[in-house]
Amino acid sequence: MSCFSGLTGASKRATGTQDRGSGRQRLYENITETVGNTPCVKINEKMCPAGRTIYAKLEYFNPCSSVKDRLACAIIGAAEKEGKLKPGDTVVEATSGNTGIAVSMLCAQRGYKCVICMAEPFSVERRKLMRFMGAKVIITPKAGKGTGMVAKAKELAQKHGWFLCSQFENEANAAFHKLTTGPEILADFEGQRLDYFVLGYGTGGTFAGAGAAIKAERPDVKIVLGEPEAAPLLKSGTKSERNADGSAIGSHPAFAAHPIQGWTPDFIPQIVEKGLEAVGYDEYIGIPGAGSIETSQMLAKTQGIFTGISGGASMWAAIEIAKKAPEGSVILAMIADTGERYLTTPLFESILADMNEEELVISKSTPSFQLG
Repeated sequence: MSCFSGLTGASKRATGTQDRGSGRQRLYENITETVGNTPCVKINEKMCPAGRTIYAKLEYFNPCSSVKDRLACAIIGAAEKEGKLKPGDTVVEATSGNTGIAVSMLCAQRGYKCVICMAEPFSVERRKLMRFMGAKVIITPKAGKGTGMVAKAKELAQKHGWFLCSQFENEANAAFHKLTTGPEILADFEGQRLDYFVLGYGTGGTFAGAGAAIKAERPDVKIVLGEPEAAPLLKSGTKSERNADGSAIGSHPAFAAHPIQGWTPDFIPQIVEKGLEAVGYDEYIGIPGAGSIETSQMLAKTQGIFTGISGGASMWAAIEIAKKAPEGSVILAMIADTGERYLTTPLFESILADMNEEELVISKSTPSFQLG
């Protein structure tokens, strides 16, 4: 029931469409085995500053379309190995959406019951996706923020004896990224230049795990860690106070609401704190919400890359780094998820369902099948 095959690279490097039609040259026992080995795709000159190269690691190629598929594999797999889960058990977790969707997938495939706690502001489509896969979704009040939904999940786990994923503290999270995401990047860039690895943090698993793997093999690669300008928790220098289990006691004083769903909850996760101590980062960048949204839209319109606000945030940071990086620099940005999670968010506010004036003119340019 492993989620990871252990294969991190091909024996022969393909280019262009050389490997199209070759298949994966293997069959899969279940959907979780398809998690990982996501592609790194070059950004063209319409967005990439001249004399630099930017790649995007597209985590929406995972089966439930986000990097959190890795986290779900890690935590559920570790719990099974440790005997903490048995057939028929219930799994509960607090999430902004992507983790909940991924955990719902794992539970559906494994046969566990699933309960997800999610704060009210997160997009409605995320709730529907989780329920579509059989999960029960408990909505917590907006005023409680991320700490409120975490507290609710913990309360439910304690009352009912359910398995709590604890994604913000569970070391299996970062460990899986150290075994998969980091080695994938190293394999894809073997013999190739790579100067910067750019990402934000939600739980911190990718930063702490992939960052550790990359730094161990290629210490010259600079890690650039971003967070929303509106919520500069790390920049503040103030640590989150913690309970004995590592969870945050309350909301961080530097937190303010921001549109980058999945990034920077209202506390600094323990995994992030441990990553800062073990791996650290070379550069910090604050990312504007409006710039994240605009960059996501630009990725769709100029690259055909369909990602959410967090993906736009990572790419905004990568572009800013590229502008000041030495000529010839190569930058890799983590793109966490798909744009389909954001249809009811500000990302799609300007996108109409009905035809606009330009579309009406095109429609009327020929006589048939015009709407009244």
